[in-house]
Amino acid sequence: MPKQKSHSGAKKRFKITGSGKVMKQQAGMRHNLELKSSRRTRRLNEDQVLPNSDAKIIKRLLAK
Repeated sequence: MPKQKSHSGAKKRFKITGSGKVMKQQAGMRHNLELKSSRRTRRLNEDQVLPNSDAKIIKRLLAK
């Protein structure tokens, strides 16, 4: 039986922590940054934890 390949798009967008949580980059940091306040851009630049319902799907795509 062949192994399940991991989804190459998901590999680039998500990472799994040591404790098994799925992290993602917050949206909104690609353009129009000079309009956004420094406080807002610092908040948007942090990684976020995915909710469990979404994390289950992403783990399946990553073959974890």
